[in-house]
Amino acid sequence: MLHPYVGGERLRSFFVTDLHGQFERYEKLFELILCERPELVLLGGDILPHAFRSELGNRVSGYNFIRDYLAANLREIRQELGREYPSILIILGNDDPRSEEGNLLAESHDGIFRYLHGQHTSFEKSEFYGYASVPPTPFLLKDWERYDVSRYVAPGCVCPEEGHRTVDLPEHEIKWGTIKKDLDALVGNASLERAIFLMHSPPYDTSLDEAALAGTMYEHAPLDPHVGSIAIRRFIEQRQPLMTLHGHIHEAARLSGEWKIQIGRTVCVNAAHDGPELALVRFDSEKPDGAARELL
Repeated sequence: MLHPYVGGERLRSFFVTDLHGQFERYEKLFELILCERPELVLLGGDILPHAFRSELGNRVSGYNFIRDYLAANLREIRQELGREYPSILIILGNDDPRSEEGNLLAESHDGIFRYLHGQHTSFEKSEFYGYASVPPTPFLLKDWERYDVSRYVAPGCVCPEEGHRTVDLPEHEIKWGTIKKDLDALVGNASLERAIFLMHSPPYDTSLDEAALAGTMYEHAPLDPHVGSIAIRRFIEQRQPLMTLHGHIHEAARLSGEWKIQIGRTVCVNAAHDGPELALVRFDSEKPDGAARELL
């Protein structure tokens, strides 16, 4: 059931993530934007069809998901909504080829959305920061994988120096770059009292990063079911932003029973979902603890 905006007041913000190019989920999101007319929509990464299908489709037909589907539909929505069209902030995720970054930037030229990885922007009273990278995974696409706080790689995972990339990076950056260093460089000494972070990886050892790995062994070593970022967890604990928005681990909410937690004063949510529905988080940056999640 769609919820029209009540009493003429527009609901503040939508957050979705890990749509993986699934048209049914996107169509629901587009319909909700038209119906509820939020002021802000955030997409938290893994927005494209799975990497292989995306690259294959581009090569075979010239079709580009960002240009021909996402941006085209958003322009139609903007034409219909006019001044009520929301601000839209986007990052990519570990399943999105970084070669598509250029297409996002090209399609953002007219303000249809803003690409936020490694950037920040102001919206009303809040500052929004974006960060796409995740710690090492077992997967072979490494465009958005970084060492976390050190060069340690958990059992069963493939280090960022292996696998493949769709965009070349300097060897020293791949070898020595970390999520910790990236976050420090992104925020510097800025006050984060009103800051909201759009991050693909959830914080480590929380109910937001629990994967279906409990009891699993790899070469006689038990696998840690918590696969989020230590650097992001420490960053939240130390810098205490207002709110952080995450995805990446689809099954976390089902396994842990929680999609929203609090670390100190920071409200943290994970909108990833491992079912067929669209998982939509509605929130007001003035009252982040009132965030609500619905499966549609």
